Amino acid sequence: MVGNVSGPVYRTPREILLAQGKLTPTVVAVRANGEIRDLHTPVPEDATLVPILITDPDALGVIRHSTAHVLADAVQRLYPGTRITFGPAIENGFYYDFDRRDGQFTEADFEKIEAKIQEIAAADLPFRREAVTREVAHKLLSDLGEHYKVEHLERLQGEISLYRHGDWVDLCEGPHVPSTGFLRAVKLTSVAGAYWRGDERNPMLQRIYGTAFPSRKELAAHLLALEEARKRDHRKLGKELELIGFHPWAPASPFFLPRGAQIYRRLIDYVRALYDRTGYQEVVTPQIFDHELFVKSGHAGAYRENMFKAATVEDIERVTAALQKASVAGVAADPAAMGKIIDDHLRFDVKPMNCPGHCLMFAMTRRSYRELPMRLADFGRLHRFERSGVTQGLTRVRTFCQDDAHIFCTLDQMQSEIIAFLDLVYTVYQDFGFSDVRVVIATRPDTRMGDDSVWDKAESALQVAVERKGLRFEIAEGEGAFYGPKIELHLKDALGRPWQLGTIQVDFNMPESFDLGYIAEDNSMHRPVMLHRAALGSVERFFGVLVEHVGGAFPTWLSPEQVAVLTVSEKVNDYANEVVALLRRNGVRVISDLSADKLGAKIRNARNLRVPYLAVVGQKEEEQRGVSVRSRDEGKELGFLTLEEMIARIGNESIPPSLRSS
Repeated sequence: MVGNVSGPVYRTPREILLAQGKLTPTVVAVRANGEIRDLHTPVPEDATLVPILITDPDALGVIRHSTAHVLADAVQRLYPGTRITFGPAIENGFYYDFDRRDGQFTEADFEKIEAKIQEIAAADLPFRREAVTREVAHKLLSDLGEHYKVEHLERLQGEISLYRHGDWVDLCEGPHVPSTGFLRAVKLTSVAGAYWRGDERNPMLQRIYGTAFPSRKELAAHLLALEEARKRDHRKLGKELELIGFHPWAPASPFFLPRGAQIYRRLIDYVRALYDRTGYQEVVTPQIFDHELFVKSGHAGAYRENMFKAATVEDIERVTAALQKASVAGVAADPAAMGKIIDDHLRFDVKPMNCPGHCLMFAMTRRSYRELPMRLADFGRLHRFERSGVTQGLTRVRTFCQDDAHIFCTLDQMQSEIIAFLDLVYTVYQDFGFSDVRVVIATRPDTRMGDDSVWDKAESALQVAVERKGLRFEIAEGEGAFYGPKIELHLKDALGRPWQLGTIQVDFNMPESFDLGYIAEDNSMHRPVMLHRAALGSVERFFGVLVEHVGGAFPTWLSPEQVAVLTVSEKVNDYANEVVALLRRNGVRVISDLSADKLGAKIRNARNLRVPYLAVVGQKEEEQRGVSVRSRDEGKELGFLTLEEMIARIGNESIPPSLRSS
């Protein structure tokens, strides 16, 4: 028991639950006044405790964090001399980063490591928490040779705690399960490189990923889902279906091959059609701007590390001269000063977003209230520097475009514009087959532009709009952009995985920075509100998510080919060519296989491309002027259809679902 006469008395949740008769063998941790705590960490004696059972969803993070510790223990037993760094629980499991000097981990090592984890779990070793002084922790970790932990210790504030199970010890704040016996179902899943603290200037470590569940049944279901996810991985399908490619000379910058480019173009065409119906005006803005634009917008300060510079030979000569001069003056030892010199002399930036350019466009002429709301849409190519350790396929790239638009409106129009966007975005997601949408309102971050009164208005506007639509929502404190709060739309795909795609942001600050104004009805100058919005978000990222959502089987209206015409024999090739020509004249996207291959091989090849309809042509079909059709989506033979019936069927399915009724 810990306490003093003037302060609250602290006891461990284990002691409190035991005294209350609530400590059962299935209790993993507790919620103490709403926060998850393990049974080892003292809490105020009068805290409200709610036991977390091993079957509760809240138990997963505790189980996985503890499993990461046992993984590290197992690795150090099997590979002495390996140094440890961090091992957190993550959304679908856990990982631990290692500095192994005697070799590289491979998946071939997993069986041996898992066996050692099971051995440690079977020993049912209790986890023990120790609150220690900084000096004690420093000596212990130094004696163990854990220099990464020593470096981390120097950054920690507040109470220092160690966790032990058996003889193994780690610097950690918890929470952890009562004992290793709670770790019943563990699977290591992959190994990858990871820089220490995510900085490529630091040593490269080896990261072992794994997952853990309360039971083997739940683990088996998860592994089945992982296998399905591997089959649907957009990088794998992108290669198999000839959609995308990558090259080391353009790192993290995708190539869209002809089939992929067809889909990419149709995604943009789909959004353009929505714009035509909802009053957006598409604009084209420059790729490269003077650095001063991003100083004014605030991006130069808040976004500098993610921006590409655009340099001319003249700029490089000026930078070189300035750096030489700084070196002579002794400034070269100051990285911040050197960075400022480079920024000052490299005049141009490659745009990472469209909003500052749209502010310039709004300000190019005197505006009237009659022009508002002004909805400017832009498919301009954007470039953002993402470190190589975080880039991934299409979901994290360095070059992309967004279905980006900025709405300049009055305060009175703001609510209706946010509601109109929500109507639009829900239509978009339904058209692409996403039905599970979670709404999150992200509020002011610690580092931000503008007064709190402005943020109060912006956050209130978003919440009122969502409430008027009758949508359930969550609040993400501090997760807004530096210039304004936002609504985020999180979708679940066919495998139940969440993706954050669409967003709308209320911005009172950038119009202020650019001194934007319009003439109101009373002839006075007013400041517009600026709404930043996107439905798909990054088209590249949406493409990758969609590939996995549909498993490469794109809906007929989006598919690069809608029909594959396949011949039974070469005798009907002339008729097959007639069919292809007629379908194309009627706007059907069609491919054909008139080769001498057997029909079964032709069907298999077309199915591998996920073509929605297979149209088989033989002598009977030629005589009756039709085709025998198999539907991919219905999974069955449709039998004989005349060419007119085929054209009508494809024509109807060539329209996005939201437009078919109209």
